[in-house]
Order: sequence, then C-alpha cells, then structure tokens
Amino acid sequence: MVKLSALFGAVALLPALVSAYALPEACSGTCTNSHDPSIIRRSDGTYFRFSTGGKIAIHTAPSLTGPWTYKGALLPSGSSINLAGNKDLWAPDVAQIGSAFYVYYSVSTFGVQNSAIGVARSTSMDVGTWTDLGSTGVTSSTGMAYNAIDGNLVNDNGNYFLTFGSFWNGLQRVRVTPTQKNGDVYQVAFDSSDPAMEGPYVFKYGSYYFLFFSKGQCCGYDQSKPASGKEYRIMACRSTSAVGPFVDKAGKSCRSGGGTLVLPSHDWVYGPGGQGVYQDPTYGPVLYYHYVDTRIGYADGQKKFGWNKINFSSGWPVV
Repeated sequence: MVKLSALFGAVALLPALVSAYALPEACSGTCTNSHDPSIIRRSDGTYFRFSTGGKIAIHTAPSLTGPWTYKGALLPSGSSINLAGNKDLWAPDVAQIGSAFYVYYSVSTFGVQNSAIGVARSTSMDVGTWTDLGSTGVTSSTGMAYNAIDGNLVNDNGNYFLTFGSFWNGLQRVRVTPTQKNGDVYQVAFDSSDPAMEGPYVFKYGSYYFLFFSKGQCCGYDQSKPASGKEYRIMACRSTSAVGPFVDKAGKSCRSGGGTLVLPSHDWVYGPGGQGVYQDPTYGPVLYYHYVDTRIGYADGQKKFGWNKINFSSGWPVV
C-alpha cells in the first residue's frame, strides 16, 4: 500500500513537473501593445517602455510591474528614412549615453532586405521631445549578406557597437559612433539549419557578455502556427569579450548553430521573444519580452509584456 505521505509528496511535486520555467511576473495597466519591448528607468523613478507599432509606442509606469500607461508615439510623423515602412517602425532599443537617451529603430517591411536602422534622441524621453536623427548608416538591400533590423547598442567602456540582424546570414555586429556606422559588419551568430534568428541583445553580467536572441517564427500565430518548438523562443550564448566569439553552454559556437535555451513556450505562455535584459534597482537582472497568453488569443495585437528575474549563479541565465 502506498503511504499517504508519499502520495501527498508526489502531488506536491506536480506543479514543478508541468514546467521548469517561471510564469511572467505581475503586470498591470496596459500590458498589451508590447511587441518587441525595450525598457529603461529614468532618474526620477519613471519606467519607460518602447515597443513596435504606432510609430514606436511609448508607455510609462512608476514600477516595472505597472500600472503601464500609453503616452503616445516616439515619432508621430514617422521616420525621415526614405524606405517603405518608414511609417510603421519596428524593434526599438533604448539606451542612455551621458545625459541623453537614444532609441534605435528599424525601417523595413516583412520578408524583405530593404531595411535600415535609424535613431532618435531626447534628453527626457517624454512624448514630443524626440528628434529623429535618421539613418545610422546600417542599411541593407536585396542580395546582401544580412538584414539591417533589430539593432541593439552595446557600450563596451566607451566603444559602441550595434548588434543586429534577422534571418539573412544570422546576427551581425558593427562599430558605431554611436549614431553612425563606423566600421565593417561581421557575423556573431548563425544557424544554417534553422536561420530564423533575430532580436539580438547583449548584456554584461560578471565577466561575461551574454548574447540573447529570439529564434523561430515570431508572428501570425492566429493564422498559422508553426510545428511545436519552432515558435519564438529565447536563446543565449556568451563570451568574455564584447565582440565575441560567443559560445553556448556546451561550448558550441554561436556562428555554427550554437545557442542555449533560456525561455521557450510553457504553461499558457506561447512564443516568448523580442527580449531585452535590464539591471533593475529593485529586482536585479530581469529578462523582459513579449508573449502570447494562450488563455486569451494568438493574434499579434494580443501579445503581452512579460518579465522575470534572472539567476546567473550557474554562469548561465536561468529564469
């Protein structure tokens, strides 16, 4: 006969067996309208969230948990970059350099390489204070070895780099001034057997630089869901240098298909990605991202803002 204590012990373990990944932390206010989020905290304690759509939507909150309030568009008239998609801006990345704030954004259309990474500047981040500086010079066109979208600024002791890319030949890096291209483009990650990788984000923790990226199908889940495990998921490689080379937990090069899984679909969370990492003064390092809540719906417009604390004690990010 099975002892009741053993039975209850087994039952108590069931939730852990359902998923090894934590559910998103609390979010209140406007937690949708959050595709490809990028967050930062101003010195007065106000959090800003920038996201794809609405000419880069700006939301603010008094805490990472919210309540998030929509404030308006980063560039209400769109970008000055003369490319298709300059009224529908993607993938913002916010960074503070000195007393100014910069948002890098993408101008493109889905499935093509006619793309450019632009940048806007403000001293406060408030709506109405952003000046469009136009193209960074990081551009691409049909037939090139990369696609110039999803830029992320890396500040390596005053040396600035943009890590960027999507699908075409993986993820790339280039030195910038930080508002203009200032060097040659080189590859930092690629998977020839599964080239659907994008949204790079580099975060330094301890002695390592971690290259986070999204892999898999990002969008249109309400129209066509990919095979299980091929939807968006968050991966990582690391290096002791800001410029690489990056390897995964098994030592496999990120340029040869390497990548350690950080956050896949689990429980009612589906297709997490478009991520960034932030060193929060209250919660420590946090991973933030968008995801589909399967209890609500799979449409792109229903994607929610998610975040979790990250534990680096093993040398690798664990949500």
